[in-house]
Amino acid sequence: MAENREEILANFQGITNIEDVAEAIFHLEESNWDLLTAINRVMPQDGNSTRNSLSHNSETHDIEMIDEDISVITPKTHPPDREANNQASTSSPKNTSLDLVELQVHYNNKMHEIKMSGSATVSDLKKRLEMVCGVPVCRQQISGLGGSRATSNAVLSSLGLQRNAVLRLKSADHLMADDEVADRLTMTYTLLVKHDDKEYLLKFPGTKTVREVKNDIYSLTDIPMRYQVWTGWPSVVGLDDTVLAMVGLNQPQHELTVKRSTANKQKEYKRIIVESSDSENSSVEEVEDGGDGFTAEDDMFVDLVQSERLQPLMSESVEDEALGCIEFTQRFRARYGPNTPNFFEGTLQDAIKESCLKPAKERKLLGVYLHHEQSVLSNVFCAQLLGCETVLQTLAANFVVYGWDMTHPSNNNLLLTSIATALGPVASMTIRSIPVDRLPALVIIMRVRSNTEIYSVINGNVGVSELVGGLVEAIERFAAQREEDARLERERDARQRVKLEQDEAYQRSLEADRAKEEIKKQQELERNQELERVESERLMEEARKEALRAGAAARVPAEPGLAEGGREVARIRVRLPPPHHGALERRFYATDTLAALFDFLASKGYPQENYKVISSWPRRDLTTEPRSSTLKALKLYPQETIMLEER
Repeated sequence: MAENREEILANFQGITNIEDVAEAIFHLEESNWDLLTAINRVMPQDGNSTRNSLSHNSETHDIEMIDEDISVITPKTHPPDREANNQASTSSPKNTSLDLVELQVHYNNKMHEIKMSGSATVSDLKKRLEMVCGVPVCRQQISGLGGSRATSNAVLSSLGLQRNAVLRLKSADHLMADDEVADRLTMTYTLLVKHDDKEYLLKFPGTKTVREVKNDIYSLTDIPMRYQVWTGWPSVVGLDDTVLAMVGLNQPQHELTVKRSTANKQKEYKRIIVESSDSENSSVEEVEDGGDGFTAEDDMFVDLVQSERLQPLMSESVEDEALGCIEFTQRFRARYGPNTPNFFEGTLQDAIKESCLKPAKERKLLGVYLHHEQSVLSNVFCAQLLGCETVLQTLAANFVVYGWDMTHPSNNNLLLTSIATALGPVASMTIRSIPVDRLPALVIIMRVRSNTEIYSVINGNVGVSELVGGLVEAIERFAAQREEDARLERERDARQRVKLEQDEAYQRSLEADRAKEEIKKQQELERNQELERVESERLMEEARKEALRAGAAARVPAEPGLAEGGREVARIRVRLPPPHHGALERRFYATDTLAALFDFLASKGYPQENYKVISSWPRRDLTTEPRSSTLKALKLYPQETIMLEER
């Protein structure tokens, strides 16, 4: 093949005026990337010119019934004189208009022609089938509708159906409960794939279709899907479009064998690198090998070129997500030159923190670029769209860009796990549902109402204007949401400041109350301590006085009796001071000393240190007299009245 696929694609679109890249690729794939065949497919010529341009052998297909309501398509070769007409009749393009979708539905050995609006959903189609075929929606099993992409809300025009596509309808005898279906879809299925003398132990989610598994095997065995011969798959109608959860695989492990088709050994395709005029860019091209045209020198050339195959953007089975991103960035820049996005080097969680989890005024959008080496769109998207200056400026100003290569299944699973952890299972399901032929893709993630979620997915089959338009639309939505979030944050910050000030005032008041309480407690403590000290002193004083009184009482001489004879007795009467009022009276010997009188008074609680002892006539203070003087000498004999006065 003299020119690479990008050039063929550009020439095909320029000649046929088909702007939809996906549709153009479909026609080229159906024509095995033969430009002339593809042009004749969508732009049939009149009579002779058509027969001349399509002079190679062509095939049509008949439907062979193998049971009452299941059909398979088998090839049928027509006589030479009918080839041109049959080729023209089978080269009708797939549905390109959103206005009408024409389908052939096979059910119960009958073919029903169904025409639906391109904007109708799968749910609308099922209701129509219920009316035409009488099979309730809840029991319909449809093959050929697009596999996992054919959800109830999917628009028919988005499923890539060919014109007059054949669908097979079957009425299910037993339907699984919703929770059983959900369990199967969320399970991980282990496939042991044997190829030659190698074995591959692969794990896939239940939502992956058999077609996607076969495309993944291509990256391991280098056998294109059209040359793969399998043994071990369960017998299921529309197997390639069926998700693994519904195929009926053995658990815990299902064994399969794949080998290259022997019928196509004479028509091998070798991958070589075709250098373009731009030294920075190169593309991988499949060159048809007819088996007869290569000489020994040609074989040496192919081996040399194959040894220079482009290095993948990411190694197989990456274990460290951050190191994988760094490797992706370096290899992406090495392949496509310096005029590329500034990819974030770190984990997806770190990229989300850097873009979506900052304060509103500092936030950016997160663009997750998903690459796949087996998609024909990859080189065009990377070199022309991501290399466009407008796109680069838009991404640099508004996005944090995270890149990942989904070519190897293990790396694909690592990304899906990371997305499920960071954004939830719905986001992971969205990424998983993107078919390989729609990759590469740019997934736009933004922060909306306190939730980080996927806003949109821009597939690889777009032009620069569509890509820029999608980015600008996301930026406008994001700017409005960011302004709203910033306003809410300002209001929340204002409320928090008021609350903080109130809390600080309350704390100050609380501290003041606590200080007052502490002072009060301290004063109370000091007062109690003072009372305790005074009480202690009082008790000590009373103890001292009691000791003095007891000592004085012990020293008081015995009182003379009333019938005492032979000795002179002095009768002393003592008037007590107010408020006691009253008097004490005692007899002493006339020879007793003044000290004995003082001891008597002290024993009654009137010590000399507190009271004066005053004689009535003549008035004198006896406490000033010598304590050794006798009562008789002091003229207190035979009787005398004395008074006590407080000092």
